[in-house]
Amino acid sequence: MSDAVALAPRAGKVDLVGWWIAPPLIVLALLFLYPLALITHAALIDDSGALNLAAAFEVLNSRAFLNAFINTAEIAVASTAGCVILGLTLGLILAFVPFPGAGLIARIIDTFIALPTFLVTLAFTFLYGSAGILNGALAASMGLDHPPVDFLYSAWGVILAEATVYTPFVLRPLLAAFSLVDRSQIEVASLLGARPLRIVRQVILPAALPAIVAGGSLCLLLTVNEFGIVLFIGAKGVITLPLLIYDKAIQESDYQAACAIAIVNVALSLGLFGLYRFAARRLGG
Repeated sequence: MSDAVALAPRAGKVDLVGWWIAPPLIVLALLFLYPLALITHAALIDDSGALNLAAAFEVLNSRAFLNAFINTAEIAVASTAGCVILGLTLGLILAFVPFPGAGLIARIIDTFIALPTFLVTLAFTFLYGSAGILNGALAASMGLDHPPVDFLYSAWGVILAEATVYTPFVLRPLLAAFSLVDRSQIEVASLLGARPLRIVRQVILPAALPAIVAGGSLCLLLTVNEFGIVLFIGAKGVITLPLLIYDKAIQESDYQAACAIAIVNVALSLGLFGLYRFAARRLGG
């Protein structure tokens, strides 16, 4: 009897090891896949429920979309370049040119990450706007009837604002990378007669390249999808993809056109993210 009990098969246990993936999949489906499916449905299906690719292609072949796409690419690339140049310059100064208060300045720059983008744009309006401090001072001192500085309400104003807002996303990883640079290599190169620019080019930058790629890629993603700065500045003739989506959906109530443009914007963002991951893997070795 005891042998029979010992040989009897035990009740099967439920294996819960593989169930850990269910919660993140559910969250992903609810927050990303389902809204994306709704946007795709609205872009490709007309009011009668029939597939209508012609309307989507008509929107994507329009002059408004092409101009918005070009504006988005130009502003994003220029803003990212500004972020990289400004972040690299500030990072080199803060990391390798010691002076009192360097840590405090780095923390103050970090606070820009926490500020809403419209706040920086509002500050730029007070400083460089038509009735801003700079134009007021120049007009009073030079006896002018019109503001001499008018770059703010153009693509350059958007680029300057975005570079100011997103530079900390480049500066922070750069400072972390610079802290890992072997200072003895810099000292040896200096003793051998290498000039500062050569030390930066041959010793510091190779070690910081992954940080530059990571920060620059993140800035490129953020500037491609930036909406608040472009809307708040109100630059004449500067319409980007997010602003065009807003105009189509809110101003014109053309939801099919807005969703078609949104699909392109999402595809562009995912493509940039894929390139960032590929570059990070290659540079990470």
